[in-house]
Amino acid sequence: MGIVNVTPDSFSDGGRFFDPDQAIAHGRQLLAEGAAVLDVGGESTRPGADPVPLDEELRRVLPVVEALSAHGRVSVDTRKPEVARAAVAAGATLVNDVSATLWPVAAELGVGWVAMHMRGEPATMQTDPHYDDVVGEVVDFLEQRATTAAEAGVREVWVDPGIGFGKTLEHNLALLAHLDRIVALGWPVLVGTSRKGFLGRLLTASDGSATPVPPDDRLAGSLATEVWAMHRGAAMVRAHDVEAAVQASRVVAA
Repeated sequence: MGIVNVTPDSFSDGGRFFDPDQAIAHGRQLLAEGAAVLDVGGESTRPGADPVPLDEELRRVLPVVEALSAHGRVSVDTRKPEVARAAVAAGATLVNDVSATLWPVAAELGVGWVAMHMRGEPATMQTDPHYDDVVGEVVDFLEQRATTAAEAGVREVWVDPGIGFGKTLEHNLALLAHLDRIVALGWPVLVGTSRKGFLGRLLTASDGSATPVPPDDRLAGSLATEVWAMHRGAAMVRAHDVEAAVQASRVVAA
């Protein structure tokens, strides 16, 4: 899954593809690099991000979804039912839902749906997140939401543990270490670790520096966790660096 952020403030590439023409060109490049799905989002869900008004999110994503859906499969990364409906009308066939609440829209429209686990809201989710058993709680949540969606009529249901969404570094590592428990639920699993903050901290520790490695320099950590996720049974990874991830996936498959 290639990432197309039509935002000014995403943590890694905010502003680079805010112009619709730039976003469309970027999406087509990701397809050429081997992306199976393009995930178009108009609202950053990075830690501390503020919500985007409905009209603005629609303005950002609809022309990009419409243009890219003529070239490949498009998902819409949104928490708003109105945006999901409009994006599907524009050509999207998958709703990537960090709120895990939009299954009624997916069922009604006959499209796929990704249920992601998030503790809290993006603006506050990284403020001292706590779990008694992070793996067990995430597994139970995803099983409940996926089952509810399937019973409501969603024919294509994905689950995503929500790496970095209301989770500490230790929580993220525990979920990756026990990803097989999520895979065992029987739903296809999507994992997104690309360029995330916990990788910057891990890479800093590995080279002995005191300064976190910036997002653009987290390719090694991104690929390591993507390969791990593939090896543990993930059906798709969400990546900024599509060409490298596709090449890695071919090696894992071989």
